[in-house]
Amino acid sequence: MHPDVLRVLRQYWGYDTLRPLQAEAIDAGLAKRDSLVVMPTGGGKSLCYQVPAALARGLTIVVSPLISLMKDQVDGLTLSGYPAAALHGGVPTEEARETRARVEGGELKLLYVSPERLVQPGFLSWLAKLWDKGNLASVAIDEAHCISQWGHDFRPEYRQLAQLREAFVGLPLHAFTATATPRVREDICEQLALQHPQVLVGVFDRPNLTYRIVPRGSDALMQMKGVLGRHAGQAAIIYCISRKETEQYAQQLTAGGIKAKAYHAGLAASVRERVQADFAEEKLNVVVATVAFGMGIDRSDVRVVLHASMPKTVEAYQQETGRAGRDGLPSECVMLYGPADSVRWMKLMELGAGESDADPAQVRAGLQVQRELLRHMQAICGGARCRHAALSEYFGQEYAPPADLVARGVRGCGACDVCLGELRAVEESSTIAQKILSAVYRVGQSFGAGHVCDVLRGSMQRQIVERGHDKLSVFGLLKHLPRDVVLAYIQQLIDGGLLTLHMGDYPTIQLSPQSREVLKGTREAVLYEPKRSHLAKPSDLQSKAAAGQALSAQERALFDSLRELRKQIADERGVPPYVIFNDVTLEELSRVRPSETERLRGVRGIGSIKLREFGERFVAHVRAHCEREGLAMDVGEGSRGRGASKRDRAREEARGAELELPRHPRADVTACIEEGLPLVEIASRVGLTAGTVARYVAQWIETTKPKTPEPWVSLATVGKVEAAIDEVGGVQPLRPVWDALEGKVSYEEIRLTIAFLRSGGEA
Repeated sequence: MHPDVLRVLRQYWGYDTLRPLQAEAIDAGLAKRDSLVVMPTGGGKSLCYQVPAALARGLTIVVSPLISLMKDQVDGLTLSGYPAAALHGGVPTEEARETRARVEGGELKLLYVSPERLVQPGFLSWLAKLWDKGNLASVAIDEAHCISQWGHDFRPEYRQLAQLREAFVGLPLHAFTATATPRVREDICEQLALQHPQVLVGVFDRPNLTYRIVPRGSDALMQMKGVLGRHAGQAAIIYCISRKETEQYAQQLTAGGIKAKAYHAGLAASVRERVQADFAEEKLNVVVATVAFGMGIDRSDVRVVLHASMPKTVEAYQQETGRAGRDGLPSECVMLYGPADSVRWMKLMELGAGESDADPAQVRAGLQVQRELLRHMQAICGGARCRHAALSEYFGQEYAPPADLVARGVRGCGACDVCLGELRAVEESSTIAQKILSAVYRVGQSFGAGHVCDVLRGSMQRQIVERGHDKLSVFGLLKHLPRDVVLAYIQQLIDGGLLTLHMGDYPTIQLSPQSREVLKGTREAVLYEPKRSHLAKPSDLQSKAAAGQALSAQERALFDSLRELRKQIADERGVPPYVIFNDVTLEELSRVRPSETERLRGVRGIGSIKLREFGERFVAHVRAHCEREGLAMDVGEGSRGRGASKRDRAREEARGAELELPRHPRADVTACIEEGLPLVEIASRVGLTAGTVARYVAQWIETTKPKTPEPWVSLATVGKVEAAIDEVGGVQPLRPVWDALEGKVSYEEIRLTIAFLRSGGEA
């Protein structure tokens, strides 16, 4: 790893290592090469553009679709001392003007904007000026699948981002997404006109998630309570198809003692913002929502994602379930699957197509895409094979169970209803399979699963009667079974190689060589259904999330108290708790139990800024808890290890603090500084902004260590700034210091004062 990358990781995030593909993605950013990075939710995509941006000359623009997502990202970055901001419709005019000034002064490294704002003529003109001066480094496009019609969340406004390639020839573009099939990846590259991009695709499988797909019974609410009961007091998201359902379930859960709030696009913006904020700030643990909820949520400790019905696409399912266990800890994903789910989705799709003002041919093509994506989701639900394998293969990756499970002889993934043995063989499986295979043969192997299913169930639909399929010997043989059950059995036969699926304009199912063995009775076929006993007693299910807690009872008590401290600090700072530290960091603190702040350096997730800001409070809390409960302290070094000496780390932090400063001041600037000219006059002479000149002067002050910062800052102002720094408890970011001084001292004066104090000067 490049030493500058390691320095940035340690300074802002407290990391010593990168996850798979992060290093390659960061290298592409540093090399100014176009890239497409596909990583699952929680895989660490953000670091892939945040690290190169910290080291680049100029500004990196991040295109993000949601204001809440931008806000959470910026809050987390600024708390770590990273120079970032956002511009969107919710930013007051004065703050937006100040943000632009900070960009022009070279103070910011990262700026989050919406796709709509980015393509506004005025904003593009402003970017063009930055580009002409060499102060625009790159553009990172988050949720890039939105640009593809083959993606599950196509947004027309994303198509306008293609203007970037025309407007800024040579500007590096980096696309990021959590869910993209090979077809979508190809479309993203084409739509953005990426030039010889580095395409990096991470492993889609999330081994810490346990997947379950179970039939939705007559009392879905009771099933939900059973799932939530396994995760009492922990964060959960319940997804529904309709707005009405979100409100209904939220009310019923609350009445039953589980506080829950509804979230959907029909609610007032203020209500949605409050629900989202309460969930992020851990004032609320259960949200019942439509798909409108989640993209802007960065809460890492969601322990269960529950679908009250089937999602519309596999991509949506992957993304929504991916919001569970983002911290890497065991979490559960449960889907309640009902016969009417696919019908409801089809009606919604057709309704949306009928109300569209787009070209009819495009509407028909779009509807066909949606139908195909829905069929893939039905296949996942209807199959009886490892859920982890089915999801991985959908995204074009071969699944391999974790090596430690294989070594222990665990069957399959060890983390889904299929591999955990929660399904049972259907009685007379071979007889049912023979009826299905016979129906495929009798209709000429020329129809899809839906038509074969309707024939077997005795449907009198027009297309069946017109073709005379109501006269076939197989007609109505499975009329006692629900439609989705028959479709599930057909899917299982396809998965088992007893039927083949032929894709064309209209997918059809046909017999395979193995089919004939089943029809002749020389081969057994086994079909599966969920064990009813598990549905009757949800608490009996041995979920990985419930059984996989690694902390002892004493450590769990300390962990819970640390979460309370984190919540208290977050409330004081006005940020979500996970921005302070995530659960993984708190778990490690609970195991290691450091007795002094210096030992916190060994804990993953604690960088130099957060060590200075929060270290003493957390150590004091741990010390008091351990003394009270009789727990040993300093149990190990932590997962990072402390390695370097205190002096070496101090030097490293000092180098990190210089990242914002230009490396080589121009000779003409240095001459003006040595003359003692005011900032404004230097800026006028050399053609730079006052903010940029201030950064050069700050570097000069730290290097030459003058006895006074005058003529740029008076000693009286230095005294005021020093007092404000003491009041807010730190110098990063500068905004709190500026606020404490009521805006009466400029950012340039604050920056120069900090440089003077660092050089050893006194007011």
